[in-house]
Amino acid sequence: MIYLKKVDPQIKALIQKEKKRQSETLMMIPSENMVSKAVEEAVGSCLGNKYAEGYPGKRYYQGQEYIDKIETLVVERVKKAFKVPYANVQPLSGSPANLAVYTALLKPNDKIMGLELAHGGHLTHGDKVSVSGQFFKSVSYKLGKDGFLDYQALEKLVLKEKPKLIIAGITAYPKILDWKKFSLIAKKVKAYLLADIAHLAGLVLGGVYPSPVSFVDVITTTTHKTLRGPRGAIIMVTRKGLKKDPDLDKKIQKAVFPGLQGGPHINSIAGIGVALKEAEKNSFKKYSKQIVLNAKALAKELKKNGFNLISGGTDSHLILIDLSSFKITGNLAAEALEAGGIVLNRNSIPYDSRPPFYPSGIRLGTPGITSREMKEPQMKKIALWMKIIIEEISEIKKKMKISFESEKKKETREKIIKQSKAIKSIIVEVKKLCQKYPIKDFY
Repeated sequence: MIYLKKVDPQIKALIQKEKKRQSETLMMIPSENMVSKAVEEAVGSCLGNKYAEGYPGKRYYQGQEYIDKIETLVVERVKKAFKVPYANVQPLSGSPANLAVYTALLKPNDKIMGLELAHGGHLTHGDKVSVSGQFFKSVSYKLGKDGFLDYQALEKLVLKEKPKLIIAGITAYPKILDWKKFSLIAKKVKAYLLADIAHLAGLVLGGVYPSPVSFVDVITTTTHKTLRGPRGAIIMVTRKGLKKDPDLDKKIQKAVFPGLQGGPHINSIAGIGVALKEAEKNSFKKYSKQIVLNAKALAKELKKNGFNLISGGTDSHLILIDLSSFKITGNLAAEALEAGGIVLNRNSIPYDSRPPFYPSGIRLGTPGITSREMKEPQMKKIALWMKIIIEEISEIKKKMKISFESEKKKETREKIIKQSKAIKSIIVEVKKLCQKYPIKDFY
C-alpha cells in the first residue's frame, strides 16, 4: 500500500486495523469468506476505471474490446461450471439479482412464495421490509416444529395460494434442500421455480451439495460466500427454464440492464472469473468437502456441550443455535463471543418468541476458518470456548438480575461482558490458534 500511504494515510490505517482484526479472530459468519491474492488483484485492477454499460458487442461507449472479452470469458466459465445454457454476471449483488428475476418473470402484485426469514429464508424472498414483499404479494412457507422443511405442508400451501414464483433458497437452514420435491410441487401450479444458492454455490461446484440445475427454471447466487470470490452475483437460466419460456434469458437480460442497473463492475466480474478458474481445481473440491466436515464436527461438539441446534445439526456449511435455554439474546451471545475472538451473528430462529432485532439464536459457519486450513480438532476447541463463554455470560446475567428489556440496551450488555473472566483468557487462546493457522494465499 505504497501509494495509499501517501495519498490517504487514514484509510490505510483503517484497512490495516481491519486486516489485523481478521487475522486475529475466527471468521465464522457463514456468509463471509476470504479471497485469493489473484482475485484481489483482479478486483483492484485498472478494470475499475472502465464504464461498460450494455452487454458484450452491444455497449454504449467505446473502448470495449478487452472488456467484452473478459465478460464473455467469465460468462462461458459460469455456463461450463454449472452446466447451464445462459448466465448473466452483471448483477451487483444477490439482492438485485433476485429482484431482476422477479421483474423479468412477474408483474407487480403477482404472488411469490419463499421461506420465511425467521425460518432460514432471506429478506429478498418476500419479507415485508424488502421490496420483494412490497411490490409482490408474498406468502411464506415455514419449517416444521422439528426444524426441518415439511414438503407436504409446502405442497398444501402452494396448492392453496397458487404462486407464480416459488423461491427455494436459504440463509440459515442447515439441511439439504430437496430440489426434486420443489420441482414437482411447482409443476402442480405451473409456477416458476427459482433456486437461490447464494450460500451454496461453492458447495455445489465442490460436489458436496446437490445441484439444482436439472430441477429449477432460474438460479441466482452471490459469489463471495462458499464460492470464495469477490462481491458480486450471477443469474443463470436452465434448459428446463428455457423449455418453459424460450424468451426467459432475454427477459432476464433486459431486467438486469436497462431495467435495474447501469454499467456493471467489470473488475468484480473479472474477480468472479478468477474464482471460477480456482474452483476447477481439485484443491477447491477438497476445500468444499472440508467445509462440511468441519461444520458437522463443530455441530457434534456443540451438541455435546449442551447447545440446542435447529434441525439437530447440519449437512452444509452453517449451524443455527437456539439459545433459549441459556436465557440470553443472540445479541449478547454474539457480542460476548466477538469479545472472545469468535465472530458470528445473531439470528432469528423458527417460532422465536423474541423480536427479530433481539432474537434467541446465533448463526455460524465454517467457510472462513476452513480457508485457514483448520480441521476437525480445531472445531472441538472452538465448541468448548463457545460453551465456556456462553455459560459464564448466562450466569453473570442471572446474578445481576438483568431483565430482557434491560438486556436490549447495549450498555447493559457491555457491563455483562466486562465481568467475564473467560473472555479474557479465551481471546488469548484464539489469537494463538489464529497464529498457527494464518490467513494466507491458497493458490
